[in-house]
Amino acid sequence: MRQDITTLTIATHGQGLIAVTREIIGWVEQTQITDGLLTVFCRHTSASLLIQENAAPEVRTDLQHFFARLAPEDPRAYAHDDEGPDDMPAHLRTALTQVQLSIPVAGGRPVLGTWQGVYLFEHRRAPHRRQIVLHLLGA
Repeated sequence: MRQDITTLTIATHGQGLIAVTREIIGWVEQTQITDGLLTVFCRHTSASLLIQENAAPEVRTDLQHFFARLAPEDPRAYAHDDEGPDDMPAHLRTALTQVQLSIPVAGGRPVLGTWQGVYLFEHRRAPHRRQIVLHLLGA
């Protein structure tokens, strides 16, 4: 049994879904661990992770619009606004999604479906540098 760990730093340009699948696959291949379990962890409370459709960009746009309706930027709706009107909505959107994913690894690659990609979901309007920790345990 072996394990490896690394941190990816992803520069965001404001709200949106940023594909990180290639970076994850590249790192998994580098570890030379062929079979195991990959944990992907986002170290933030205003960004999250999703496994989602990787072919039609409209899916990502629709997801953004859905979450904007679900947790709108309405200064009258929230007490917490330390970093601006998108602060609390970003925390709510993170709470409704996830900050940790578990993905099986087989044959040296994450076992994702044909149309699945891994995304960092940035919930803040301003650019940020987000950290995603990858931990792979296997043989």
